[in-house]
Amino acid sequence: MAVTEHGLDVMLPAFIEERMERFNQKRYKDTWGGRHLLHGAAPSASSIRLSSNDYLCLSSELSLLKSQAKAMINAPKQVLMSPVFHDENSATRTLERALARYMGTADGILCQSGWAANTGLMQAIASAHIPVYLDHMAHMSLWYGAQAVRAPVYSFRHNDAAHLEAQIHSKGPGIIAVDAIYSTNGDLCQLRDITTVARQTQSALVVDESHSLGVYGKGGATVTQTLGLEDSVHFITVSLAKAFAGRAGLIGCPNGVRDYFMMASYPTCFSSSLLDHELVWLEQALNFITASESRREHLRDMSKRVRQQLHGAGLPVSNIGEQIIALEAGDETQTMQLRDALESHDVYGSVFCSPATPLRHALIRFSMNSSISLEQAERIVKGALAAYSKVRGKQT
Repeated sequence: MAVTEHGLDVMLPAFIEERMERFNQKRYKDTWGGRHLLHGAAPSASSIRLSSNDYLCLSSELSLLKSQAKAMINAPKQVLMSPVFHDENSATRTLERALARYMGTADGILCQSGWAANTGLMQAIASAHIPVYLDHMAHMSLWYGAQAVRAPVYSFRHNDAAHLEAQIHSKGPGIIAVDAIYSTNGDLCQLRDITTVARQTQSALVVDESHSLGVYGKGGATVTQTLGLEDSVHFITVSLAKAFAGRAGLIGCPNGVRDYFMMASYPTCFSSSLLDHELVWLEQALNFITASESRREHLRDMSKRVRQQLHGAGLPVSNIGEQIIALEAGDETQTMQLRDALESHDVYGSVFCSPATPLRHALIRFSMNSSISLEQAERIVKGALAAYSKVRGKQT
C-alpha cells in the first residue's frame, strides 16, 4: 500500500492484477506498440473534429443553454428518487408523452441513457425461454440486455432478412432487434424487409433509432415513421445523447407497457430519475429540433458529398448510408497508421475497435454535423485520400 497525493493506493488481488496485465501486454504493448489506439494527437481550434454525435450542433446553442441554466438556478428542491415513483402529473410524464407524440408511438419512457434503455428493455421483455434475434451489427447494449436474462441469442447476417427468417423458422418466434441507422458505419436498416419477417413470424420487433431521431426524416422523423411502419414496430429505443445532445435514453412503446417496465427493468427501477434541468433541456431541444429543417438538409448534403466522393475515389467506404461514415483500414495496427495520417491532415475521427467492432476490423468513424462547411467537406475528402495513399504506401 502506498500513499499518493490523492490518498491511499490499495493493492489489488493478484487475479485482478494478472487479468489487467494480460490485457495491457496483449493490447497496449504487443498490438499498439505502447501507444493508445483511441488517443492520438491533440486537435487544435482549426482542426476538423468528427467525433461528436451532436449532429445538429445543439450543445453550443445559446438559447438552450440559457433555458437550462435558468432551470438550474430557479428550480425548487429536487426530489431524488427512482422514476418508478413518478405519477401521471409529473414533469417526467409530460415530457415522455411529448416525445412519444414526436416519434409516433403511443407512449414513451425516459431512461438514464441509451444503454439503460436498451439493456432495460431487453431485460424486461426477453427471458431464458424467448429467442432473441440480433443483426450482427446491432448495438452492444441490445446484446448485453438479452444476455443479462440468459435469453438464447441468435445472430443474423447484417441487413439479411432472408437469413433472419430462416433462423426464426428453425428456432421459433421471439424478439428481433436492429438499429435503424447502424452506429459503426452509418448503414440504413432494411426495415421494410425486417418488419415483414416480424409480422409473418409473429415476432416482436425492437428498433434502435438513436442515430436517426431528430436527423433522418422531415421534422427529424425516425426511419420507422418515414417508411410508415409505425404499426409494425413494437418498441423504439433512442439515445438522447445524439441529436438531442442530452444525457438520457428513451423508449417508445404501446400503451400499458410503462407500469410493467418500471417494475421489471432493473436499470430504471434502481436508478434515480432525470433532474429537472435535464428535462428542460430535452423539452427545449425537442422544440428546436422540430424547427431545424435547414440544419438537417445541410447535414444530409455534406454527408452525401463526402461519402460519394470517398467511394468514387475507390476508398472502402459504402456509397449508401447516412451521417456516419466508416473508414476501414484493417487490423488495429493499420487503423492506428490511418488515424495518424488523418491527423497529420488535421482531420480527427473516432477509432472504433474491439469490442465495438470485430477484432480484425477496426475502423475510423466520421460523425458528420450540421456545422461542416463546403470548404471543410473538401478538406475531409482531401485529407482522407492523402491518408489512405500514405498508409497503403507503408503496407506495400
